Amino acid sequence: MSIKFPEGFLWGGAVAANQLEGAYNEDGKGWSTQDVAPQGIKGPITEVPTEDNMKLVGIDFYHRYKEDVKLFAEMGFKVFRTSIAWSRIFPNGDELEPNEQGLQFYDDLFDELHKYGIEPLVTLSHYETPLHLSKQYNGWVNRDLVGFYERYARTVFTRYKNKVKYWLTFNEINSILHEPFMSGGIYTPKEQLSKQDLYQAIHHELVASALAVKIGHEINPQSQIGCMILSMPTYPLTPNPDDVIAAMKSEHMNYFFGDVHARGVYPGYMKRYFRENGIEIHMEPGDAEILKHTVDFISFSYYVSICETGDDNKRNQTEGNLFSGAANPYLKASEWGWQIDPQGLRYVLNMFHDRYQKPLFIVENGLGAKDELITGEDGVPTVNDDYRIGYLNDHLVQVGEAIEDGVDVMGYTSWGCIDLVSASTAQLSKRYGFIYVDRHDDNTGTLERYRKKSFHWYKDVIASNGESLQR
Repeated sequence: MSIKFPEGFLWGGAVAANQLEGAYNEDGKGWSTQDVAPQGIKGPITEVPTEDNMKLVGIDFYHRYKEDVKLFAEMGFKVFRTSIAWSRIFPNGDELEPNEQGLQFYDDLFDELHKYGIEPLVTLSHYETPLHLSKQYNGWVNRDLVGFYERYARTVFTRYKNKVKYWLTFNEINSILHEPFMSGGIYTPKEQLSKQDLYQAIHHELVASALAVKIGHEINPQSQIGCMILSMPTYPLTPNPDDVIAAMKSEHMNYFFGDVHARGVYPGYMKRYFRENGIEIHMEPGDAEILKHTVDFISFSYYVSICETGDDNKRNQTEGNLFSGAANPYLKASEWGWQIDPQGLRYVLNMFHDRYQKPLFIVENGLGAKDELITGEDGVPTVNDDYRIGYLNDHLVQVGEAIEDGVDVMGYTSWGCIDLVSASTAQLSKRYGFIYVDRHDDNTGTLERYRKKSFHWYKDVIASNGESLQR
């Protein structure tokens, strides 16, 4: 029996501005937190951008976007997820007036997408806080960032109200728990950051996100505004009740963000956590009302599942995107140690649907691997990435199963649809794309684009609306 996806399903791909645009100091752009993180999420930060930072050039999408959008259209994309670099619009983040050159770039990009009938799906803040806001204000620890973000959101919602229908407020908002600088622009070193300051920063982000929903709907009532969560389903390592409760607590720390976005209130389990950890969230008058502006849909990334246990000696045996837990003995892992679990995607979709009863959008999923460029039968360079095709096929089959389960799934955007600089490692050798970009970790390469085998496979998947997938 073939897989059936609903009519109008939004097939496409996903990227982030800081991982592919380059042009870090052109046309009035200010520095962002990404410009001083040359080794990725877990590496040290520098005072100023340094030449070893691959993201300063990315894949030069800033100058080559027309070529790339044409390739996306050739695959049949219905939607393209990207982000706006906040520091292109407000270079320091606290200016009163935006940078017109930055606004014009995204006008041109969105126009190019619409030329091919591709809907933009735009993330307002994707691991890219203006560096000035990080260093001078300590990022989202400071309440002032709510106002700066509100001004930024109002500016782009107004500018692009007739060009962008789908918006996301923060990328993987729950990742701030583990990477506060990259996710929340918090300049205090992670090991010195108190739980009080961390959760106050989270409160500020949640208020800002709800404000964005309110403002976006006022400016364009037809717009669809979602949150974006790093999903990592947590299984108990054994049926031992201690492991089951450990898994539940782990899930709570991620569900918390979706619960506030979808329900508009702080859940009881977090109030208990705050009490037991001496955390007192300071709420300004009106915050509780603002939080009631809930999202239209829930979007999320999915790469890996983890196991949890009550036995600390069995933890930290596997690597994930940002989180770690106990290794699942039933799963294999990728080259980077991420355990591969297609059924986990069906599980996540069902859990989110049961919990929130809102439409769901898978906005990141993919396989990072070291691709080998070869000469194809037609003499054109290509990559025989059957491993990527197998990975994506198996995950999309599970999306189809979830749809059969009754889950409302809006769309699917494969992560890194064109090779880009990895967020976690700042390498280009960790490739996700359907399109190979000739750039390498030593900063060499022509930046030429080549279609991989998976390019043609995904084109067939989209053209058949999923019927070409193999169970």
